[in-house]
Amino acid sequence: MASGTGRMVPPAWLTAGLRPEPAPVPWPATVRAALALSLPLAAGLALDRPAEGALVSMGALSGVIGDTADAYRMRVFNIAVPQLFGALGVTLGTLVFGHGWLAVATLTLVALVSGMISSIGAVASASGLLLLLNAVVGAGLPMPDPWWKAPVLLGLGGLVVLALTLLGWPLRRAAPERAAVAATYRTVADLYEAAGSEAYQEKRHAVTGSLNQSYDLILARRTRQHGRTSSLARLLAQLNVLIPLLEAAPAADLRARRHGPLPPAVAATVRELADAVEHGRAEPAAPALPPSDRPSDKAVAHALRHAVTVVHETEPHPHDVDDRLGRPASLAVRARRATRTMLLSAPSWRYGLRLALCIGLAQSLVSLIAVPRSYWVALTVTFVMKPDFGSVFSRAVLRAVGTCLGLVSAALVLAEVPRGWWDVPVMAVLAALIPVFSAKGYAFQTAAVTPVILLLSDALNQQGFDLVLPRLYDSLIGCAIALVAGYLLWPESWHSRIGDRLADAVADAAAYAALAFRPAAPGTGASGAGASRPGVDAARLRARRKLYRDLSAVRSEFQRALTEPPPTGTRAAAWWPLAIAVERIVDATTAARIRVAHGAPPPDPAEVAEVARELRELADGLRATDVLVPVRAHLPGDEDGVLAPLRQEVRAARAIAGPELPPDGP
Repeated sequence: MASGTGRMVPPAWLTAGLRPEPAPVPWPATVRAALALSLPLAAGLALDRPAEGALVSMGALSGVIGDTADAYRMRVFNIAVPQLFGALGVTLGTLVFGHGWLAVATLTLVALVSGMISSIGAVASASGLLLLLNAVVGAGLPMPDPWWKAPVLLGLGGLVVLALTLLGWPLRRAAPERAAVAATYRTVADLYEAAGSEAYQEKRHAVTGSLNQSYDLILARRTRQHGRTSSLARLLAQLNVLIPLLEAAPAADLRARRHGPLPPAVAATVRELADAVEHGRAEPAAPALPPSDRPSDKAVAHALRHAVTVVHETEPHPHDVDDRLGRPASLAVRARRATRTMLLSAPSWRYGLRLALCIGLAQSLVSLIAVPRSYWVALTVTFVMKPDFGSVFSRAVLRAVGTCLGLVSAALVLAEVPRGWWDVPVMAVLAALIPVFSAKGYAFQTAAVTPVILLLSDALNQQGFDLVLPRLYDSLIGCAIALVAGYLLWPESWHSRIGDRLADAVADAAAYAALAFRPAAPGTGASGAGASRPGVDAARLRARRKLYRDLSAVRSEFQRALTEPPPTGTRAAAWWPLAIAVERIVDATTAARIRVAHGAPPPDPAEVAEVARELRELADGLRATDVLVPVRAHLPGDEDGVLAPLRQEVRAARAIAGPELPPDGP
């Protein structure tokens, strides 16, 4: 595409992944990676078993890439479980090594299972990835005899990473959970500082992500617990009291747009609470807020005072802490749900079949064409086809770019560095770059991982510099297979992937609007601080949290679609304003509910029903068409009433899209 100066520049959707993301250097992860990959190599050389040392380092590489959680319990889970699947994968690959078409059939079946497993969740996705990767490596590289040695050595590498990871556990224990909750408090403070400005929506997205992460970290610790520890109860209580503040935030934003900025004491008090959470302080002090009769100000003040009380409470009783998201199901129940989802889900089968087709083609190709050590083709396909890494098209491009960059550094190392003990410091440096570059983006992670894998492969097959060009050809072939067989031949409807999810969110917004203004059940309170006290409408609260989570997922789907080439990227850009409009509708609904809870006159039930009807009609229209059709919405009501901002947001959404009427329609 030509720029204003006449130069030809690539389109933004193609170059977006080549811009490094701003991220600090993760020093602990950097040191762990350097030690975990270099120490096994040193031990192998010292014992005159370099191949075995390289296998342990390969297992450590998988652990380093998979160590992405914060809480120690989650890190154990994220590292250990995928290693078990990786051991199974390398065992299957080793057993079919050199067996031609049997290896093709086996890897194709493993790819199908791997793809279906990946649809369950993050840990399952990492497990499926490692299952397939190690199966490909086992089927493509000669492993030491007997057959069980390779899985044991790879698993030992994972244990090395796990041991290094857990060194700080006796001293820090719940520190990651405390830090996550404190970080969520700080994002809430940023949200209140941005009230009334254009930055409010961006800050709210940050709050949603941080709150999701904090709840996931804390509730994950209870999957096998029937009771609660006092520290866990305290963290959960401190997290719960943020809910009233988040519910009051849309009302505060509306108030700031109409009447000026909020008192600085609001954000300052939340930041003080964040420090108290992180350091375990208990020094209660009433927030210094000016008096106000506005419902939004009363809601914020009420929520702040309650948060101060709970954060500085020394020891809440474990069973007095109410879970606003519901108690996690047992592991057995979650396993049955995951199995049912995997076996009965159309997306699960669709992705599994796509991955199996691509791996089958890759293995068939290298079986028909005599290219030595061409396991790299299937390896490339596996990484490119990973569903939660982003767009397949952009990943293929970024993989090719990253591989070229990585091969340059690998070529320099293989050509200039003598084999032997020099591999240890070189591996330490290259391994340390993996966490640093992984935070910058997929292409940069590929550039960091490529030379590490090549050096470890060289320790197994001793090909030296001759590895470089074949790996480049293999990578390009793998990218081409993924693009053709995994992308072009599977033109999944953009409407079904984005439009339906957005339609579901709109329908949920309609249900939430009806639920938000439903009269309270007898004996329940209507206080705005109720998210942390008995008497709260728990169903409404869970509906709101689920809705914000779903909107966050929809936003991620849009961001993925925006990196696709036209027409998918173009359609995503056209529909993006509607996704923003739906988020504003949810915010306006919450703001209106908070104002009613703190003294504003409640809306007419007929007015609420009309708003919900318009939203349901919008959802039906989104499911029925891929083309945006603006619709004029007639939502009469009191322009000074509490629902006036909500009606305005619904009108704006309908002006973007609605059901397409037949030609002879009214």
